[in-house]
Amino acid sequence: MLEGAGYAVDYYPGEQVTIEFYQDLPRHHYEVVVLRVHSARFQTDDGILTDEVVLFTGQPYDRQRYVAERKAGILARARYFLTNPPGYFFGVRAKFVEARMKGDFEGATVILMGCDGLRSNTMAEAFVRKGAGAFVSWDDLVSTDHTDAATERLLHYLLVEKRTLSEAIAQTMAEIGPDPSYGSKLLVYPPEASASAPH
Repeated sequence: MLEGAGYAVDYYPGEQVTIEFYQDLPRHHYEVVVLRVHSARFQTDDGILTDEVVLFTGQPYDRQRYVAERKAGILARARYFLTNPPGYFFGVRAKFVEARMKGDFEGATVILMGCDGLRSNTMAEAFVRKGAGAFVSWDDLVSTDHTDAATERLLHYLLVEKRTLSEAIAQTMAEIGPDPSYGSKLLVYPPEASASAPH
């Protein structure tokens, strides 16, 4: 769809989504970044579930690696429940986006397809401070099928029909609706970015 609309598209499979991949992401100078990654709420060492979202890597967790970064709250251990036993991977926190990502997003639109991306503004604010023009995500849990369908429509309205973010999100939500199991909705941060379209 995007290539048909004149866009050059780079795709990175899950095993390539490493800590180093996230570090270098701004340097690619993309207009639109679609993160089809798992994301989950951060849980403190004393078991408190916060509203901050953590982005999964595809990099298996190794307690011997990135010790200083984990102690500094830049990286986390992310747990994937849909395997038996659960899988553990490195996760990227908002502090990582600001402190370790190299370069500037130069006004890019970032779309996080995973859960809870805009339950709070913490991750969105980090991306905006790193130069993103807008951050689009869900305000609660979302199923894979639902986010896939919604993101396909969102990209169509945004990049093929050239609608503004607010129009594209509104049309997507009218057509696809909130997640039927969790009620999550697509939102954009900062709110004033809703009047824009990718440059």
